[in-house]
Amino acid sequence: MIKIIYSKTAEEAGIKAAGVIAEVVKNKPDAVLGLATGSSPLGMYAELVRMNKAGEISFKDVKSVNLDEYVGLTKDHDQSYSYFMHHNLFDHIDIKEENTNLPNGVAEDPKAECKRYDAVIESMGGDDVQVLGIGNNGHIGFNEPSDVFSYGTGLVDLTDSTIDANSRFFATRDLVPTQALSMGVGQIMAAKKILLIALGRGKAEILEKSLFGDVTPKVPASILRFFKGEVVVCADDEALSVIKEK
Repeated sequence: MIKIIYSKTAEEAGIKAAGVIAEVVKNKPDAVLGLATGSSPLGMYAELVRMNKAGEISFKDVKSVNLDEYVGLTKDHDQSYSYFMHHNLFDHIDIKEENTNLPNGVAEDPKAECKRYDAVIESMGGDDVQVLGIGNNGHIGFNEPSDVFSYGTGLVDLTDSTIDANSRFFATRDLVPTQALSMGVGQIMAAKKILLIALGRGKAEILEKSLFGDVTPKVPASILRFFKGEVVVCADDEALSVIKEK
């Protein structure tokens, strides 16, 4: 079932998305959270930090697994997803460092690292809720448009459109990594609940295509139509503009 939560602004969407996560954690204090990076979840993370500092929610027994990490960036690189998660969430809440998990982007053997990360996810029994953004080309995690849906953690070649979109975070486009380690579509679909955050007019067409178009690996996010649990979509007015028109 897909549930769309409308927000007038991105800030409001972030607050509502945080409410979805808070409900999961309050109902299950040792929940496993599948987390995402990028600009979409920033408002949600800010609200979760506020809630934690206000004593409204605790993450002391929570475990987390992140969707992906760039290949070639060390954990302390300011554009690595490990740095992003610590800077925007982990360093500001009461989660235990040993309970946070991301792929190792500088592993000597990427394929072995994928297998290690698969084992980590499996050992936790899957995510209680998986947070997703959506790429301009429909990617979820770094699962790019393809001929097939992926299953486990894999080494992904990033498309030009993804590199272009992420270049805003780097000094030049040439500095954007061209590969990433990403949780597979199958692992995403194994979560008990999915929270998709979409913000801005630039996501309007692909959001409509993903939620109401054909289910195809050419639009990876379209697989969410087959999710057996609840998919909660927190989106602002601009991201929902095409859906509203149709």
